[in-house]
Amino acid sequence: MTQYIYLASPIRLPQGSFGQSPLSPEQPNVFNSELDFAHLYFENNYDSQLKQRFSYSQHFSFKHQVAADARDVPLKLQLQGTAEEAKCLSILHAYIEEALQESGIVEYFTSQSGKEDSGLAKKRHIRWSDVKDPYDLVIDDLEFWEITLS
Repeated sequence: MTQYIYLASPIRLPQGSFGQSPLSPEQPNVFNSELDFAHLYFENNYDSQLKQRFSYSQHFSFKHQVAADARDVPLKLQLQGTAEEAKCLSILHAYIEEALQESGIVEYFTSQSGKEDSGLAKKRHIRWSDVKDPYDLVIDDLEFWEITLS
């Protein structure tokens, strides 16, 4: 199963691809290296066919949510120290920081696809000032954080 990271906020969160560095605008699917390809793609929780929002997980209290494939965002016991991990964690860090500047609060959660409503392994309240480094965002499967700006 695929591991995902999920974020929720009281305000709309940006969607799309963050971090890709293609060879050129004329060749958007060609990359010099795996590191240039490493990125996070955030997909929102709006079903355009049904024209309504859905919740990625029962654990979220906010309606605006995004999900991203976490292949390069490791779980706590799976850290490898690769350049791709560092890049994707930095992207995640910047994304959360921007969302916090807009809303003051973000919920952060990771789970395997299909297991989003399973019982939480851990739930924590975190102040953003305690997150000193992108690697501080490495959490366990089914861990849920409520992150506040202050």
